[in-house]
Parts: sequence; C-alpha cells; structure tokens
Amino acid sequence: MAATGAYVLGCAGPVLSARERGFFRDADPWGFILFARNIEDPAQLRRLTADLRDSLGRDAPVMIDQEGGRVQRLRPPHWRRWMDPRDQIARAGPERAARSMYLRHRLMAHEMRAVGIDTNCAPVADLAGPDTHPFLEYRCYGSQVAQVVAIARAVAEGCLDGGVLPVMKHLPGHGRGNADTHQNLPVVGADAETLRESDFAPFRALRDLPMAMSAHVIFAAYDPVSPATQSPAVVAAIRQEIGFRGLLLSDDLSMEALSGPIERRAAGAVAAGCDIALHCNGNLAEMEAVAAAVGPLTDAPATRAAAALARRHLPDPIDIGALEAELEALLSGPEHV
Repeated sequence: MAATGAYVLGCAGPVLSARERGFFRDADPWGFILFARNIEDPAQLRRLTADLRDSLGRDAPVMIDQEGGRVQRLRPPHWRRWMDPRDQIARAGPERAARSMYLRHRLMAHEMRAVGIDTNCAPVADLAGPDTHPFLEYRCYGSQVAQVVAIARAVAEGCLDGGVLPVMKHLPGHGRGNADTHQNLPVVGADAETLRESDFAPFRALRDLPMAMSAHVIFAAYDPVSPATQSPAVVAAIRQEIGFRGLLLSDDLSMEALSGPIERRAAGAVAAGCDIALHCNGNLAEMEAVAAAVGPLTDAPATRAAAALARRHLPDPIDIGALEAELEALLSGPEHV
C-alpha cells in the first residue's frame, strides 16, 4: 500500500465527482478541506464527508475554517450565526472572554461533528497591532500575549472536547503583516528579539497543540527573500525557538502571496519543513500537480501526523441547551452571570 500523501486537498463542489473520487483514491491525501462551495445543507454535507473518506478507505481528517463571523463556512439557515471573534471578546469582557470562546467553539464542534467534520482551522493566535491588516484584525483575540494565550487555549480546548482537532494559526505570527495574503505578500521588518518577545510568544505558550498552520509572511530578520511557508530558516525558528513539535501545515498554496507554479509552491513549502502542503481551491489539475511535486509523508512528518490524529476522540457528552444558555448569559452583561 502506498504511503499517505503529504497534502490536504479540496474538491470542486457539493458532490464528489467520479473523476475526483478516482484521483483521491490514487493520490491518497492525508486529509481534506471544505469551503462554502462544498456546502448546501446538513444532509448533503454528511454525504460529502462520508464520500471523501470512502474514496480513501480510511477515517481521514476533514477540516474547515470555522472561526465565526466573516470566516465561517457553516452558516445560517442550517447553522448558527457567530460574531467576529473580536466582537464577541469585547462583548464578553476580559473576565469572561475565554469562557465565552470555549463555549462558542464547543458548540461549533458539536455542529461540525454532526456533519462529519473533525478538524477546525482555529485558534488564531496572532497578536493584533497597529500594522495588522483589516482582513486579519477582526479575527484576532487581542494585542496582549496573556489575553491571546488564554483565549486561544480556550478555543483549542473547546474544539478538542468536542472531538475536533484544532489547527492554530499563523506561525510564527501574522499580526505585523500589513497586507492581505490572499492578494499580496507582507514583509515584517521587526528584529528577531522583538519577534521572540511578542509575535512568537503566544505560539510558544501553545506549542503543545497538535497542529498548526504557517504564515505567508516574510520575516526579514530570518529570511529577507522567502515567506515563512517556504523558508527553512523560519521553519527552524518555529521548531527551535517556538518549540512547536506538532504537525505543521502550509497556509493555502493558492493564495497570491506566493508566486510561481503551484507545484513549485508546494515543493518549496515541504522542502522548507512544512509537513503538509495545503491546497484549497479544488482545481483538479492543480491538485494533480501538487501530489506529483510533494509525494508521500516521510518518516518524521508521518510520526507527527499520527500523533495529531491520536488526539482526535469522540466528543465529551454535553447538555447543548445548558451551554447555549451559559454563553447567552456571558454575552448579555455581568448582571446576568
């Protein structure tokens, strides 16, 4: 049996095509990622996640970006509407923010597991600052390391308690990025000591989490040419200075912060030290190129991938109504708590 591919892939629509099924069977990606184009209603989504796993013949991870607010793939009318993280944290206040975000993500995990999704691309542990681009700022948990760590830890625990693996992002820290990486490549000029004391610090405190995602950002103090996703020097800092030992995914290789053919982007990410190349747009020709360029998981990444999956478990039992009521009280003001 061939080794599992060192890539996570998407599909084009809400139904898996015969051609996609055959490709996935042969390419054997480590897992899948879903977007709004793949989602219609709960019944359809359960069929799709089952078909994706069936194409591989194993219980592969299926992930999604479900931060809430503007980055929310599961949406009304079939799923809850969530505020942007920044807004919920402000509404809850400093004493209740972490608990409110735990409850939010425990409820999200319940919704995800019900449709066959077991991995969420959250928490966002980037520090917000004066240079943070608006596309990221409303997704951040704060500008102080202690606050971000407490809330990100709560988010991760809410996911894990709900049987969903968290993927923290974006290592080693995206907050100083002053461009939208979907369109452009940010360059951070801060010196290494400043980065270690600020941007890197939340990730260092959360280094025990099972999975993380890289940033398409140039950190000039480490590598003035290549973004973190494709920089051996920055990935070395992630492993050594931050101390992250979990499974490291690239951010989406389709984003315009990266340049060159898709196969070169993917190969560059894996050569730099990312364990998994993440390709999201569902373009079959591009996925074929990624699979050919990257190949299977090698020994150390395969060990990290197995360790990450070992932390996936059935959800802890909960009273959904009680959690909903507690969250509503936390967001209604201190007089209701």
